[in-house]
Amino acid sequence: MSIAENIQTILSRIDTVARECGRDPKDIQLVAVSKLFPASAIDEAIKAGQLVFGENYIQEAEKKIDELGSRCRFHFIGHLQSNKAKIAARLFDVIETVDSVKLARTLSRHLQDLGRTMQILLQVNIGEDENKSGLAAAETEKLLGDIRELPNIEVIGLMTMPPFTDDPEDARPYFQQLRELSQQLKDLGLFPQERKIELSMGMSNDYHVAIQEGATIVRVGTAIFGHR
Repeated sequence: MSIAENIQTILSRIDTVARECGRDPKDIQLVAVSKLFPASAIDEAIKAGQLVFGENYIQEAEKKIDELGSRCRFHFIGHLQSNKAKIAARLFDVIETVDSVKLARTLSRHLQDLGRTMQILLQVNIGEDENKSGLAAAETEKLLGDIRELPNIEVIGLMTMPPFTDDPEDARPYFQQLRELSQQLKDLGLFPQERKIELSMGMSNDYHVAIQEGATIVRVGTAIFGHR
């Protein structure tokens, strides 16, 4: 199937799964993960109506963003080193992978210099997987407290990648834990009471489970663009 057909299939499934669990499909944002695919593939997706994309690598993303201009929005979803924060602050609309006060402060400083404000998510290594980035769930409260007042950045939620498994159901407990953690943080007053907390969780093989457990952002790559 074409990229356009794949997008429609995924949007249709998001709609079905959301309605089955009593949620509004409009509350769930699809981020098309375009890493390692050319700008031409993104262009095809844009023509099909997909306007939000996820990239993992700064240099690769820079070339695509320069080529595509303001036709779409980009989330950074890879591990971000502080020495790349200046470029990321210029390029991206949302950074989903902030996991240290050092990185948050560096981003804040560069955003101030650029006169930009950026929404970010904190990446939580909810499964304590040695192969994945992110802070431990127990450290989230302190980090959120340390950075919530930094200028030019707004923490809008949490992001996670559970340990990889072939069975989507194996990911369910991790999605549940992230949702519960977000509520705990909100109860502590670390997220505004009046706004929805974004939960970025779920990928090509398990996004339906993530939606059932409260995901507001799902990051889908292979099911849209194919295998890299």
